[in-house]
Amino acid sequence: MNPNAKIFVTGHRGMVGSALVRQLNAEGYQRIITRSRDQLDLLSQTAVTEFLATEQPDYVFIAAAKVGGIQANNQYRADFLYQNLMIEANLIHGAHLAGVQRLMFLGSSCIYPRDCAQPIKEEYLLTGPLEQTNEPYAIAKIAGIKLAESYNRQYGREYISVMPTNLYGPNDNYDLANSHVLPALLRKAHEAKLRGDSEYVVWGSGTPRREFLYVDDLADACVYLMKQGYAGPLLNVGTGEDVTIRELAETVMDIVGFEGRIVFDSTKPDGTPRKLLDVSKLAALGWRARTSLRDGIRLAYDSAPFRA
Repeated sequence: MNPNAKIFVTGHRGMVGSALVRQLNAEGYQRIITRSRDQLDLLSQTAVTEFLATEQPDYVFIAAAKVGGIQANNQYRADFLYQNLMIEANLIHGAHLAGVQRLMFLGSSCIYPRDCAQPIKEEYLLTGPLEQTNEPYAIAKIAGIKLAESYNRQYGREYISVMPTNLYGPNDNYDLANSHVLPALLRKAHEAKLRGDSEYVVWGSGTPRREFLYVDDLADACVYLMKQGYAGPLLNVGTGEDVTIRELAETVMDIVGFEGRIVFDSTKPDGTPRKLLDVSKLAALGWRARTSLRDGIRLAYDSAPFRA
């Protein structure tokens, strides 16, 4: 990327978007465009098209999305499908109309079949049924991947899609009704410690395995790929290592300093049994994650808003 390039980062107040802005700033890029939801409604095709035509960015990072954990995905299925479809369609089509050649679409590892072989290779996309609890969100993200691919094929664009594993870090969502597993565990353990509880409840059986990536590592990978000029197919971004939910909960307890015991609520859903990404293609391009899970959780806990 040219140091003077004009870069539009959507969702800059969210966990991924804010990490991208931090990374770009750290690497000396100064012409970074951001807009809040109040300033630009990404659900409006007219507003997005006019904005991109006026601003004429050189690069676009699509980090804006409606996101949430198992409960939110399952409860607000129409909202997750509709809003994510609109956001990505408006941005990808609007970027094309504005003549933007380089764009990155950020998806999610939930795009892959629920029971596919592990670790998950990029070519496993669309080879089996999805996890039902987040199927609408996954379908929206798959549509975004295929939309980017189609603009490349039909119009010669260089729109790439990256699929991060489970993310955590600064600006994560710690609302217990809508958050993902790691931030939820951090807040539960912290509040249990403050109350002096003897136990804290973890959803499910504790046996599913999950991979976690510190969000600043994701941002580093995204900027690295743009700088390298990567224009190939879908790429996984992760650590290549996973842990059980029980192991995750125990690590969280240790970092928070909660000395009670874990109680698993088996009436709550486990979700997909395992989601470990095969990151060999990204490794072959010269990038690997640098932040260990324990170090990342410590950084996330230190910056968590509920500690203020």
